Amino acid sequence: MAPPHDASFGRTEQVSWQEADGRIAAETLTPYPPGIPAALPGERLTKDVLRCLRTGVGAGTVVPDAVDTEVTSVRVLCEA
Repeated sequence: MAPPHDASFGRTEQVSWQEADGRIAAETLTPYPPGIPAALPGERLTKDVLRCLRTGVGAGTVVPDAVDTEVTSVRVLCEA
């Protein structure tokens, strides 16, 4: 994990959802429905969360707060 402030305002990059596994989220990812965040800035992304988001988008959910609302890529904190 990283402090939410660092993840939100630090150096970030956009990577494919497959490459985001194990990386620190730099954006909020909230699928609707249910409207509960799946990831918040500073949290380590997991393969399960990413796969759930992609499956949900394929089934018609939306992720309006993501930079890429199709979640084909995810904004993550740059690694040192």
